[in-house]
Amino acid sequence: MATNTFTSYLNRNVGTSAATVVTVGASTQTTVIGMSCANTTTSPVTVDAYVTRSATSYYLVKGATVPVGSSLVIVGGDQKVVLISSDVLLVVSSAATSVDVVTSVLNIT
Repeated sequence: MATNTFTSYLNRNVGTSAATVVTVGASTQTTVIGMSCANTTTSPVTVDAYVTRSATSYYLVKGATVPVGSSLVIVGGDQKVVLISSDVLLVVSSAATSVDVVTSVLNIT
């Protein structure tokens, strides 16, 4: 019988190196039900969020601007993203230590 578990992942000070948000484990499906990126700097930044599957990247958003004092909702509302075993969800920003990311998921094992 499948087990459903809600959890969240927090990434602080994401910068110009891609930060791993979620790596889906073996025999697991993960549904991303919410993902927000907040600009923590005094200048606008851009954000990329993407899924890597079998060494190929698929963008959820690329070069999206996050204004000063604002956030970007990448996944939320009616939109969900389903990830399968071994998928990796990553985020990168245009500036060093500039974005905090909050991601909510449902893991099904």
